[in-house]
Amino acid sequence: MNYKELEKDNLIIAYKAPPEQIAKELKLAARDIKVALKTLAEDNDWAFSIAYNAILQAGRALMFSKGYRPRGMEQHKTVLRFIGKTLGGQYQEKVRFIDTMRVNRHRVMYDEPELISKSEAQYAVKIAREFVDLVKDRLV
Repeated sequence: MNYKELEKDNLIIAYKAPPEQIAKELKLAARDIKVALKTLAEDNDWAFSIAYNAILQAGRALMFSKGYRPRGMEQHKTVLRFIGKTLGGQYQEKVRFIDTMRVNRHRVMYDEPELISKSEAQYAVKIAREFVDLVKDRLV
């Protein structure tokens, strides 16, 4: 996989993560999926935000496993770009949806509470679960 563009733009840096750090990120992602599922009954915004966080943690695990970590100010965007490069064309639609999740999570957290509908929250948790499982399968 070629990450030269991300390196050139100073978005990623080489990093040799210890295996326990990768495992910790995956454990956090699995925890977030469980919490998001429980939270669906109470709060759409939080369930959505937690689902997004699960994706972010799994994305970081993926980066670490490939020998990189994000750097700079917009690390969430960097993780998503890295995911897109790593997973390739067949996952681009899901990566675009996850980027929309990133934007909406920011809006919910800082500007527009009660933005997320029940169906959006449920779909976000579904996508997060699928993505975390995909990353786990690739790293095993």
